[in-house]
Amino acid sequence: MTDARNVRIITTLGHVDHGKTTLMDSLLAANNIISSRMAGKMRYLDSREDEQERGITMESSAVSLKFQVTNKGENGERSPITYIVNMVDTPGHVDFSGEVSTASRLCDGALVLVDVVEGVCTQTISVLRQAWKDGLRPILVINKFDRLITELQLAPIEAHHHLARLIEQVNAVMGSFFAGERMEDDWRWREERERRLAEKKEMHAEETDASVNAEAEFQEKDDEDIYFAPEKGNVVFASAVDGWGFRIGKFAQLYAVKLGIKEANLRRVLWGDFYLDPKTKKVISYKHLRGRVLKPLFVQFVLENIWAVYDAVVTNPNPEKVTKITTALNLKIPPRDLKTKDTRHLLSLIFSQWLSLSTCIIQAVIDIVPAPPVAQLTRIPKMLYPDLYDTTIEPKNKLEEDLFRADSKPDAYVCAYVSKMFAVSPKDLPENKKKTLTAEEMRARAREAREAKAQAVATEGVDAALEGVDIRTPQIQEPKPQDEPEIILGFARLYSGTVSTGDKIHCVLPKYNTALPPTHPQNVKSLKTATVEGLYVMMGRELTAVDSVRAGNIFAIKGLEGIVWRSATLCAPGGGVKEDVVDEACLINLGRVSRAVPPIVRVAVESVVPADMHKVVNGLKLLVQSDPSVEMFQQQTGEYVIVGAGELHLERCLKDLRERFAKVDIQASKPIVPFRETTVKGTDMPPPKTAGSPRGTVKGASSQNIVKFTIRAAPLPPLLLDFILDNLSILWKFERDRRAVFDPLKESEEESIEVEGEMTRKPTIKADQFWPALQEVLNSIGGEWAGILEQIWMFGPHQAGGCVLIDARKTGAMRSFKQRLTRAKAGDPDVDGDKTLHDFDNCIETGFQLATFQGPLCAEPVEGVAYFVEDLDIDREGLEKEIEQNRLAQVTGSVMSAVRDACRNGLLDWSPRLMLAMYTCDIQASTDVLGKVYGVVAKRRGRIVSEEMREGTSFFAVSALLPVVESFGFADDIRKRTSGAASPQLIFSGYEMLDLDPFWVPTTEEELEDLGEKSDRANVAKVYMDAVRDRKGMFVDRKIVEFAEKQRTLKR
Repeated sequence: MTDARNVRIITTLGHVDHGKTTLMDSLLAANNIISSRMAGKMRYLDSREDEQERGITMESSAVSLKFQVTNKGENGERSPITYIVNMVDTPGHVDFSGEVSTASRLCDGALVLVDVVEGVCTQTISVLRQAWKDGLRPILVINKFDRLITELQLAPIEAHHHLARLIEQVNAVMGSFFAGERMEDDWRWREERERRLAEKKEMHAEETDASVNAEAEFQEKDDEDIYFAPEKGNVVFASAVDGWGFRIGKFAQLYAVKLGIKEANLRRVLWGDFYLDPKTKKVISYKHLRGRVLKPLFVQFVLENIWAVYDAVVTNPNPEKVTKITTALNLKIPPRDLKTKDTRHLLSLIFSQWLSLSTCIIQAVIDIVPAPPVAQLTRIPKMLYPDLYDTTIEPKNKLEEDLFRADSKPDAYVCAYVSKMFAVSPKDLPENKKKTLTAEEMRARAREAREAKAQAVATEGVDAALEGVDIRTPQIQEPKPQDEPEIILGFARLYSGTVSTGDKIHCVLPKYNTALPPTHPQNVKSLKTATVEGLYVMMGRELTAVDSVRAGNIFAIKGLEGIVWRSATLCAPGGGVKEDVVDEACLINLGRVSRAVPPIVRVAVESVVPADMHKVVNGLKLLVQSDPSVEMFQQQTGEYVIVGAGELHLERCLKDLRERFAKVDIQASKPIVPFRETTVKGTDMPPPKTAGSPRGTVKGASSQNIVKFTIRAAPLPPLLLDFILDNLSILWKFERDRRAVFDPLKESEEESIEVEGEMTRKPTIKADQFWPALQEVLNSIGGEWAGILEQIWMFGPHQAGGCVLIDARKTGAMRSFKQRLTRAKAGDPDVDGDKTLHDFDNCIETGFQLATFQGPLCAEPVEGVAYFVEDLDIDREGLEKEIEQNRLAQVTGSVMSAVRDACRNGLLDWSPRLMLAMYTCDIQASTDVLGKVYGVVAKRRGRIVSEEMREGTSFFAVSALLPVVESFGFADDIRKRTSGAASPQLIFSGYEMLDLDPFWVPTTEEELEDLGEKSDRANVAKVYMDAVRDRKGMFVDRKIVEFAEKQRTLKR
């Protein structure tokens, strides 16, 4: 392996269909992996059959390429340097954004591709954010440049304006990230400063305030190097399909001698508003134009030349002009190719020699993307200390020192990060492949056969000689593929040290806590030891076995199956793990990969033949392990459910399960979409259920009337609900910390934080400011809400959700969530006062959690409702009798079910509503199909949010909101209606209330007149509710005979 300083690790990022895999083809062709004629057509890295059929990438693939670059030495001598470029091609479709997260975590740089016509799209912003978050050095590749000439038919000057605007848009996105981070840093710095001041004041209480306030000022970060600018060399203009690309430096090099200007100076002025004065032959800025109409240098020297080639070859074919161009550019093209009728082939021949795409990209990568020893100096500290403000820090120990320097010496600590696991067929492993004989082996075999034949002829004759001589290639018996399960490999990057086959390594799983020793009960489960069974260099669909891997490379590792679930940090001391001794100094946890898109669409799966169900269960485990975006769980009904990021993702998962992992016929249910239930104050509501009490009040009792209680339900004010939903992660942290005090060995299940289909939002405040901020929100709402802070009992469902249980008993706030947290921090027991009352309080909590987890409409989670416990009365004598007869369990059980029913009835006392999961739908469409797009969206109960025309094009960018429940088949429908001219991207955006009561029936004269007694128009909310109830096997109020008067017996 090459020296780490000559290694680069990059990924391709961009929106779907912006040309990432096509660009990779050109680089593969430069390495002679594929034919240069097939580059752009083959899409080599789309190795799956369904990827080739659909024309989109679904799985990220890695490839290691070798390039020789000639560098000028200090003496002016040219010496070739070999660079290894590890590249990861990622999908652009939103359903597979989990693959983007796992790839960018391992890379140092990114090629961000943007279609020159479509411009900045939704996924472009998402991948730029991912690159920013992971600290990647981006290079902007403006792709599909040929569309400006052949499709939009812009003049060079118009194209210049279009390109300038596009770069400005991308820079605006980068600027918004910088501004957001700058505000966070400022906030963090102020907090740190206040903490230091407080400490200093305590230490020097007698000193004057003046000396205390003398503090270091906030260090501003420079944002100059985050933007894309062609003159910096971090912008590439390219057409991957035609195989050409260039940076400003290429043309500066060409024209520097001709114009007599220094190359570095020309590079600075070749982009932007700079012009060449025809009289003085000097470069002038726009201030010195004095009314003259001159073309910018970029138009005159760059664009017009490219336009001339396209004009002579494609637009108005002119063989003489082509010959002139090739002579002027000193290109060697055979006369036969110059006369070809295949204009695209001729175009790629001219451009591949003049402006080679692979040369340009590799040069840009070497110049802009840092080598692992440089990149890890800034990236690793951020991984280890996420709240770090400084870009670099001094290493605290030998492990950090090795990591920061990407040290690969034998005594360096080994540290690798596995970002995902992927499955391969056993026959694809190099050791199981049929070995092809080399030319030398073939010649040796033929020589042996000839010698044997000659010897036999001399003794027995020809016939006897030929008998038994076999000169054919021996056939290796291949194992039957259907009997062997898929093998799971880890997709990893080595940050320091050297890993060899057969080494023992420690696998540090994401839940490992480095603050505790490895022998601590909490850490024992998260620290495993594995043996490296195989190391492979990934070459797209092929794997090449290697004996060892040095720091700064991406590789595949075998031997982690059954030990690592999805991601892990691999650690070992210098010479590998000795026996079973754990060297604590080498252990480090680089965390987990955060998921960009929550899985939202569910289907239940089962085998067609019940006896094969065990194969399906094993197949599901393999599927979940090999796909970072899919989840699997078993419902209470026993069904196995898989949760995917979208319809296309789910389709691919089922195909993989059927053909690769389970290898049996499976059947899937219709997609299951989550809903939420809530309630509002309606206009025409029936009178309250409990007369003489506020609306939503329900009185309940346990069996034998031993426990009586009053609960009142009320809709949460929108301001309070938004605050709670924004800071759900803080509530989860509180709950986890409280549990950890009383049960430290219980593992905190972080995965269960995500209630099915819940959006994980970024908290708006810090955890220690939660209660003061909540009080502010309550004060701004006013009324009875202003004083409930100390009365908040708990949140639900799952202890952290959009519902609140409030202790409003007259005896005073007995169960305050805030006070319980304070007691837990102090280590005091949760029980104080009456133990019997405490036991029944637990029953009320359970009843509340049950009611909010499964609401009254269709047993879906409830959101946006507050439940006030106004009264709780216990018949002590009756309770004693029940305890004597050993019937306490019946009493507590009946309290739970009574509280659950009371909460549900309280919600129904208001006007209940369903909340639909919504997709944000982004569609690029031309003007002629815009009407059809609107028709499809309207038919599926969606609504258009915005539409804007892309400047300089005939394309509209349409943004719509679409219910997830109506989205199945939407992409196919829109493509059919528009003949493939429009393609939607669907991104989950949360829940939205459907403002329609599921129990509404026409009652007023106007409604009866408009809709008739039978309500000819279906109640949409009731249709959704009944469908969910039907699926769950609940009672559905459905009329068997809908319209009796319309039915008649048909004549035979």
